[in-house]
Amino acid sequence: MPVRIAMNKSVLIIDAPEENFSAERFVSLVVGSFPEMAFRVATQRDGSGPGVADAGAIFGFAQHFSEGMLTAAKSLKWIQTFTTGVDALLRLKSLRKEVIVTSLRGVHGPQMSELTFLHMLALCRNYPSLLDNQRNRVWERNAVPTLAGKTVVIFGVGAIASALARRCKAFDMTVVGISSSPRPVPDFDRMMARAELLQAAALADFFVVLAPLSPQTQGIIDAKVLGAMKSTAYLINVARGGVCNESDIIAAVRDKRIAGAGLDVFSTTPLPADSPLWNVPGILLTPHVGGLSTTYMEQTVPIVEKNLKCLAENRLGDLVNVIPH
Repeated sequence: MPVRIAMNKSVLIIDAPEENFSAERFVSLVVGSFPEMAFRVATQRDGSGPGVADAGAIFGFAQHFSEGMLTAAKSLKWIQTFTTGVDALLRLKSLRKEVIVTSLRGVHGPQMSELTFLHMLALCRNYPSLLDNQRNRVWERNAVPTLAGKTVVIFGVGAIASALARRCKAFDMTVVGISSSPRPVPDFDRMMARAELLQAAALADFFVVLAPLSPQTQGIIDAKVLGAMKSTAYLINVARGGVCNESDIIAAVRDKRIAGAGLDVFSTTPLPADSPLWNVPGILLTPHVGGLSTTYMEQTVPIVEKNLKCLAENRLGDLVNVIPH
């Protein structure tokens, strides 16, 4: 039977202008379907603002929740994150066990896939040098590799990986997945277990990291994995910075043990100005923009509306994308 948990209908939305996410605009997209809900916008994240204490649900980016907010939210029963990754939220000591956490797993496939392709194409075609030549008015033509016929190894097989794999097949690439629970997945030519990480890395022309950060994946992409890759291969991390050892990546690229790396995520965000990553030839950096899109709020609506319907009917046991904690 569905689990029924009585809770009030007050929903607090954390504003996130730095993510190009307007809480007020988000409310305008969903409020018409849920007139019984009382939506409020939170511009403060320390728990001191109005509406926190009586909020039955709080929606926000996982990294924007704070100990103060969770402590002040005495009526909280449900958190809906606007992210796929929730590690920043789960680290908070004030997150009570009885609070249900749901994510937006599945909505980031298009933009994350396209950013991965940006990195793959920019790296293998040495696009930074083309930009340098344009600035310097240099006309230089060179033959470049194609993605067709190359092997992409994807570490972490979830909804985003499936979206990426489908697009890679359109480029005539061979797709290999690495999963802690290998199983047949459409658009993957081969699935390998996490225990076969080194063997899989050796197959890659592009090794794409999409695994969530966990105690099991912390620093797992290290010198040993990079050493197993071909000298012509590229590493691309669009998952979590902590999954990769940044010092080992720098050393591998500088020593030409791999051809280069594309990084959208880092152990510290924003990336400090004194980070050595900024100045390594062969490393392409983007400022954690993988999940962003101009239509992101519209992308969130189907999952959020489905979960809000469960809330309206007191069926919290039917929420989708529930995260154990």
